[in-house]
Amino acid sequence: MQFHLNGFRAGDPLVKEAATDVEGAIDNDGLPESVDVLIVGSGPAGLTLAAQLAAFPDISTRLIEAKAGPLALGQADGVACRTMEMFAAFGFAEQIEQEAYWVNEVAFWKPDAQRPEHIERNGIVQDTEDGLSEFPHVILNQARVHDRYLEHMRNSPSRMEVDYSRSVVSVTPSKNDGSAVVEIERTDPDHSGQTERVTARYVVGCDGARSVVRKSIGRVLHGDSANQAWGVMDVLAVSDFPDIRRKSAIQSSSEGNVLIIPREGGYLVRFYVEMDKLTENERVASKKITVEHVIAAAQRIMKPFTLEVKDVVWWSVYEIGQRICDKYDNVFESGPERPLPSIFIAGDACHTHSPKAGQGMNFSMQDTFNLGWKLAAVLRGQAIPELLHTYSEERQVVAQDLIDFDREWAKMFSDRPKDSASGEGVDPKAFQQYFVKKGRFTAGTETHYRPSMIRGADTWQNLAQGFVIGMRLHSAPVIRQADAKPMHLGHVARADGRWRLYAFAGANDLGSGAFSAIQNLCDFLTTASESPLKQYTSKFADIDAVFDCRVIFQQSHCDVAEQDLPLLFRPRKGKFGLIDYEKVFCPDLKSGLDIFDLRNIDREQGCLVVVRPDQHIAHVLPLTAHTELAAFFDAFMIRESDQN
Repeated sequence: MQFHLNGFRAGDPLVKEAATDVEGAIDNDGLPESVDVLIVGSGPAGLTLAAQLAAFPDISTRLIEAKAGPLALGQADGVACRTMEMFAAFGFAEQIEQEAYWVNEVAFWKPDAQRPEHIERNGIVQDTEDGLSEFPHVILNQARVHDRYLEHMRNSPSRMEVDYSRSVVSVTPSKNDGSAVVEIERTDPDHSGQTERVTARYVVGCDGARSVVRKSIGRVLHGDSANQAWGVMDVLAVSDFPDIRRKSAIQSSSEGNVLIIPREGGYLVRFYVEMDKLTENERVASKKITVEHVIAAAQRIMKPFTLEVKDVVWWSVYEIGQRICDKYDNVFESGPERPLPSIFIAGDACHTHSPKAGQGMNFSMQDTFNLGWKLAAVLRGQAIPELLHTYSEERQVVAQDLIDFDREWAKMFSDRPKDSASGEGVDPKAFQQYFVKKGRFTAGTETHYRPSMIRGADTWQNLAQGFVIGMRLHSAPVIRQADAKPMHLGHVARADGRWRLYAFAGANDLGSGAFSAIQNLCDFLTTASESPLKQYTSKFADIDAVFDCRVIFQQSHCDVAEQDLPLLFRPRKGKFGLIDYEKVFCPDLKSGLDIFDLRNIDREQGCLVVVRPDQHIAHVLPLTAHTELAAFFDAFMIRESDQN
């Protein structure tokens, strides 16, 4: 983490210097008449988007919430490995790691072969495969995740806060300029019944499964219910169940199934408990299920083990259902002449599924992590507005994959153990194998975007087979050359809207000389008129304001001469023209974890890996593919000379 670029500043370096005109942006007494972005709903999706846009004080953003204040106790709790990687971009992954419960293993239980009314352990498997991510799968109260986002927003240059007690009445797209008019009702005691009208260039509905924003644009959730009621409870309990502090999936012979999720703090445990079947068109509310019913069902399923609930922290009942919108914005037309979107939906507003796959909160945050940088790029004049079409195109497709997985997973979990006589039900062994098979999906690392204006073809994928185009950057250990610091390459990227250009040097290339592909690439990027750095970076900005360029050599950090490197990798920045020494990396040869081997990078040629601001790989190119690099960005970015 770099600070002091523009002068020494005492205090917490995580608290960014406030923008000079930020005071009006934090006046919560009333909303402005117009904003660039209005976010509706301060759940995981809304906060992820707000946290991104808070980095840009030149973009006027407001986040409104119907509730009276921040979430105190959240429903969701699972934080996938991929989401932890995303948290690293916001700078609070380590805080989450320290506080959360780590899911290291999963125990599977089935009916006892000798006494079917009792359960027995069927096996224990590793939760996440080795090397899938540098971060663990963790469990943490959703409210604590919200707290981290809120802190990040308050510490940002925008000093962004949530405007609570505001309910959206309607959202109406403008017929003239593509903006939207939002009617809002205040519900706080001092302003109850008062209305506000805000004109927003873009509206993002993160307002849940009953989204007013979704209804305003005529979108509908499609899908069905599995006709199965489940109870969920966070409890403090005493039990002789041996895996009470291990994630456990329990199948009983006749009483239903239980999923146990240990929680943070060492004592709290969450139970997902199968309850009654629902008839067609029957709703879970009609069953009048109480917490006592949920506890009793768990006790029956877990026999011969005992469960004595001492305190119920939170509980609820729900029905399994998988529903999704066919599109995530207000554009119903197709084709190149279609209108530009101005209203978007994200999270539960456009897709719902069961909580047992642990993807609800995670997938919602990934929605707006995809959208945020695109909105920023368009609003700042860096990218064409057509870029915004890619949000729905990318996220709806991968959400459908999630829906299909969740439907199969929920069905297997709700089925009875296989009956040897009839052959009906699910084999406990097959259930366990399916969990292992889909481990990457539940970890959140399987998202794979299709080719588009911001996702290149697979022509040169062979140059870096471990950096799959369209998937997230799979980080790996490196050594920072300047100070020999061991770190992860992926951790240098922050949620700041910048593109990353990672140049992996070929054999014997130390970054200098006429035959150096690294030197020639840097010459192109810094001097050629068609260079993306020259075309899209303001002459008044630091050279890495839009593109963050880094180099990774194959040699030991001791063998790389910093003084011989191209100036692009030791740029002068800020008002003092200070040198940035953190652009150069080498393999972690001491540990044996060589990034070139780990990610199967062509050692002879090297390659250039282009990474989007949301950590997904946009392209893999030869170091010599200067024309192709320029053409890729020219398809959607706006030249600095053409920016307003």
